Amino acid sequence: MNKFSKSLIASALFATAMASTTVMAEQKIGAVNVQGIFQSMPQAATIQQTIAAEFKDKTEEVSRLEKDIKYYLEKNQRDAATMSAKEKKELEDKILALREEYTNKAQPLQQEIQNRLKDEQNKLLGLIKQGIDVVAAKEKYDVILNANAVAFINPDHDISKSVLEQVSKVN
Repeated sequence: MNKFSKSLIASALFATAMASTTVMAEQKIGAVNVQGIFQSMPQAATIQQTIAAEFKDKTEEVSRLEKDIKYYLEKNQRDAATMSAKEKKELEDKILALREEYTNKAQPLQQEIQNRLKDEQNKLLGLIKQGIDVVAAKEKYDVILNANAVAFINPDHDISKSVLEQVSKVN
């Protein structure tokens, strides 16, 4: 009886494996290079320019602070021997004040730019996802994988070019 149970279980597992292989063979699987599409999108090129223009004034102010700090540090090194103690103290206080102002402006600005960039990139990734959905539905794919996570994909099943064309249509 024990031998019969093992044989029955083995047969059931074999039948299940064969059935799932048949089902898998019927699926159409494709791949898409999301990173490559993102970098090739015309919209991605404009993100950097838009954000640079948006934060231009704040960036210039931080840059001016950097130059001022550098100037006063060089002045301190150059003229330290001929300065009075009072002048040295005033210059050091000025440098410290500029550094503090720089820190208070540069770090939040950098974070603000990063957040804004991330928001724009997420919008483009949403567009890519929509493009993948449209192309996959049109070409009747069952599964789309990220090409970077696949060891090999037949070039006939790489839909990256079609997705890029789809997302390039959207402004």
